[in-house]
Amino acid sequence: MDSDDKQPFLGHLEELRKRLVRCAIAVGVGFAIAYFFAERLFQILIAPLKAVMPEGDQLIFTNLPEMFFAYLKVAFITGILAAAPLIFYELWMFVAPGLYRKEKRYAIPFVTASTILFVGGALFGYFVVFPFGFKFFIGFSNEYVKALPSVKQYFSFALKLLFAFGLVFELPVVIFFLTKMRIVTPELLRKKRKYAMLLTFVLAAILTPPDVITQCMMAGPLIILYEIGILVSLLARKKKEEEEEAKEVDEETEETEDKMVEDETP
Repeated sequence: MDSDDKQPFLGHLEELRKRLVRCAIAVGVGFAIAYFFAERLFQILIAPLKAVMPEGDQLIFTNLPEMFFAYLKVAFITGILAAAPLIFYELWMFVAPGLYRKEKRYAIPFVTASTILFVGGALFGYFVVFPFGFKFFIGFSNEYVKALPSVKQYFSFALKLLFAFGLVFELPVVIFFLTKMRIVTPELLRKKRKYAMLLTFVLAAILTPPDVITQCMMAGPLIILYEIGILVSLLARKKKEEEEEAKEVDEETEETEDKMVEDETP
């Protein structure tokens, strides 16, 4: 690879570094602010579990620094969520130079949709999945066996589910841009629907605990999001066709004007 080939690559790395630094600063600011409310945020996080636990039961921690690190993690995750719009914006701006001028106008819709879907997925997990899932697990307690969930185990479990639901809710956005890049089409999505449904249950089994209730509560929204993705794909293709038609009209108009200028030139 010669120096001319290396320069664009190094330039991309430098651009990526700058955008990652901005994201890190935004997360750091969000973390610093959230840490002052870490105890309250942790109480909110464990609220779905506390609601289904027997009266008087509570979470435990077995290592002395465990709660301190739990508060740090809660503040860090809150910082990421607070910085999510900026993170999605920096991601878009990093890939924007490789897009056409008309495609760059999707920056605000991309950031808005990605943020809303990610936060919406996390909220769905918190308000809908957590109560049912925790009630199912706590239901195994009886007079001989008592559930004593630890802070560390609960935090890891809850964090995994919240991020899993946040990510899978990004499916319509992913389908939109895959359609714009001509990787998928609405017809292909319809044709592969049965395989997609099977894949959603496999994905749900991987991302959620090994119980049917939680798996179905992730697979169900995924199937709905897939159907929404088909409609989004139709919209994306229509937009793409309109842009191509407009581009052809502009090229024809430009050629006509150039020809008229040549004809008028003595």
